[in-house]
Amino acid sequence: MKIHRLPVFLLLLLAVSAVAAIRAEDGYRLWMRYDRMTDDVQRSAYARALGHIVLATPAGTDSATIAAARDELVTGLAGLLGITPDVTTGRAPAEPCAGDDGYSIKVVSEGGRHQVIIAGNRDVGALYGSFALLRGVQTGKPVAALSETCAPRIGRRILDHWDNLNGLIERGYAGFSLWNWFDLPDYVDPRCRDYARAAASLGINGAVLTNVNADALVLTGPWLRKVAALAGAFRPYGIRVYLTARFSAPIEIGGLKTADPLDPAVAGWWKDKADEIYTIVPDFGGFLVKANSEGQPGPQDYGRNHADGANMLADAVAPHGGIVMWRAFVYDQHVPDDRIKQAWNDFKPLDGRFRPNVVIQIKNGPLDFQPREPFHPLFGSMPRTPLAAELQIAQEYLGSGIHLAFLAPMWREFLDSDTSGSGSGSSVARVVDGSVDHHSLSVIAGVANTGSDRDWCGHPLSAANWYAFGRLAWDHEISSEQIANEWVRMTFSNDPRVVAPIKAMLLASREAVVDYMTPLGLAHLMATDHHYGPGPWVDNMRADWNPVYYHRAALDGIGFDRTSTGSDAVAQYAPAVANRFGDVATCPENLLLWFHHVPWDHRMQSGRTLWDELCLHYQRGVDTVHGWQGSWAALKGLIDEERFGHVEALLARQERDARWWRDACLLYFQTFSKRPLPAGVEAPEHDLAFYEGIQLNYVPGAGGKK
Repeated sequence: MKIHRLPVFLLLLLAVSAVAAIRAEDGYRLWMRYDRMTDDVQRSAYARALGHIVLATPAGTDSATIAAARDELVTGLAGLLGITPDVTTGRAPAEPCAGDDGYSIKVVSEGGRHQVIIAGNRDVGALYGSFALLRGVQTGKPVAALSETCAPRIGRRILDHWDNLNGLIERGYAGFSLWNWFDLPDYVDPRCRDYARAAASLGINGAVLTNVNADALVLTGPWLRKVAALAGAFRPYGIRVYLTARFSAPIEIGGLKTADPLDPAVAGWWKDKADEIYTIVPDFGGFLVKANSEGQPGPQDYGRNHADGANMLADAVAPHGGIVMWRAFVYDQHVPDDRIKQAWNDFKPLDGRFRPNVVIQIKNGPLDFQPREPFHPLFGSMPRTPLAAELQIAQEYLGSGIHLAFLAPMWREFLDSDTSGSGSGSSVARVVDGSVDHHSLSVIAGVANTGSDRDWCGHPLSAANWYAFGRLAWDHEISSEQIANEWVRMTFSNDPRVVAPIKAMLLASREAVVDYMTPLGLAHLMATDHHYGPGPWVDNMRADWNPVYYHRAALDGIGFDRTSTGSDAVAQYAPAVANRFGDVATCPENLLLWFHHVPWDHRMQSGRTLWDELCLHYQRGVDTVHGWQGSWAALKGLIDEERFGHVEALLARQERDARWWRDACLLYFQTFSKRPLPAGVEAPEHDLAFYEGIQLNYVPGAGGKK
C-alpha cells in the first residue's frame, strides 16, 4: 500500500483549520447559524419538502428584496440541509395574508411533488416569510408545522441607536458605532448589510441612526448623503432610516435667530429641510425628538408646549409620508414635584392636540429603564393620541455588557400590564398597537445594544435581548419561554443538554438582577453617571439624579411615599390601578417601596419583617448567579470553547458584582434599620467605607466621562 505524505505546510494548515473550526464561534452569525443539522432523519424530511420554493407577491416580479430572500434561503438551506433549493418567483393572489408586512407559508405535497409557497402582500413580506421558514427548520419544527400565516401587530418596529457622529455610543457596551461615518458615502462597510439582515430576520423595519441627544450636523447636506448610503444598504431588507432632530437646528445650522415653533420662518426652514432630506432619501421615515429634557432644547424654551413643537415638525414631513416620534421623557430639576409625575403632567393635557402623524414615545416606566418599574401612567391616559413604547435593549441599569439579564420577562410584564385595572383588554400592548383606541399609526422602539464588537452585543448572551425585542415587536403575545427556546436553539444547539440550562438561566436572570440591585420596588440605586455599580449613599448632584431621592431610607423605614399622603403619583393611574398600588395591603410586593414608605419591621406576606425580606432578596440574587456558574460549567465540551470561556469569565465577574451590590446596599441601609442581618445572609467582606470609596473611571457607555 502506497502512503501519500502531505507537505508539512499543508499539515499545519489543516491543523490550524481544525482548531479554527472548534473556535470559530465568535458570535458574529448571531441566531443565523446555518450549520448542518445532526438529525439525519429530520434533515432528510426537510430536504424532500423544501427543494422547490416559490416566492410569491402580487406583482410576481423580482426585486432587490426578493433577491435577498432568495439568497437567504439558498444559503440557509445549503448550510442546514446540504441542498441547493430551486427558488423561483410567482404571482400571489391579492391579499394572501393580513397587513402590508404579513406573509403566509404553505408546504404543499401532491403526487410525490413537494413545493413551498412563501407569499407576501409586498416583497418584504416574502422576505419575512423566508426568515420564518428558516427559523422553523433551525428550531426543529415538524415539516407540517412550517405552514403558517402571520402578520405583525405593530406597524413600525424600530431600533433606536444612541450613536454619536464621532463613533461613540451613549449607553453602548459593545464597542463603537456600526456606522462608519467618516468613510461614508464612498464606502459602506459590509457589516451594515449584515446588521440589516439580522434586523430583518426579526421583522424590524426601521432604524434611528443617531443619538436622542442630537447633533444638528447630521441634517446638513454632506451628512445626509452619508445617511443615504446607509439607507441604500438597508433598503433591500425593508428597513427605513430615521434621524433625531435637534430642536435648535434652525439656529445652529440654519442661520436663524430663533427656533420658536410658531415662528413662520422656523416652520419654513424645517419644511425646506424635510424637502431636502426626502430628495436625498426618498423613503426617509421621519424624526425622533428629545426636547426640553436633560438640557436638550425644545419648544418650552419659547413658552410653547410639546404639541406646538411636534406639530411644526409633523407638518414638515407629512407631505412625504413621514412621522414624528416625540419622546415623553421630560423632567425638570426646578419643578418641585416628584420626577416621575412630570411627563404625565406635561402630556396628559395635550391629548388630542397632536397631528395624526405624531406619536408620543414613552419609556416602559415613568422613571428611566430601571430593573423594575410600574408601567408608565401615560399608557391609558391619552386615548386620542397614538402612543409608542420605548424599551431599552442596552442594559444601562442592568449591568451593562457584563451581566446576564434577559429582558423578555421585563417587557412581557410591561406589555401585559392592564392600564384600566378592569381586565377589559386595555393592556399596554393593545394601547401601543392601536387596537384599544383605534389608531392606525403604531410604533414600538428599542434602544439598541449593538456595536462594533465582533459578537455585536458585547456579552455572548446579550444578543438574546436584540432577538427578544424583535420577536415581541412582531408579536407582543409571544411568551418569554418561546423566545428563549428559539434563541438558544438557533444560537447554540438543539441538544436538550444545552437548551435546558441556558434557557433556565435566561428566564431567571432579570429577576436575579432585580434581587441583587433593586428589590421590592427600590430604584435608581446606581452610582452617578455611569450607572454600573451601587451608590445608594450618593447625594452630591441635582436632587432627581441622587439615589437618596428615590429610596428615602431613614430610621423610620424606607421607600418613596407616592400615595395621597405623599407625592400622590398613584393618582395618575386609572382608579382601579391607583387603588391597588396605593394600598399597602394590595400593592404588589415587588413594587412596594416604589409606592410606599414602609417601616423596617413591616410584616411581609412571608411573615418576615421588611428588613429581613430585603436582605434575603439581595442574598437570593447572589445565590442565583452563583448557581449559574455551575450550570455553565456543565456545558464544557457541548458548546464551542470561545463562547464558553467568554461567558464563564463574565459570570465570575457578575457574581463578584452581585456580592458588591448586596454588601454595599445592605451595609448602607443597615445604618438606618439598626438591625442585624438575618440567618442565611452572608456577612459583607468589607466595611461600608470600603464600598463608598470605590471609584470607576471611563466606564463604557458613559460618554467618555471619567
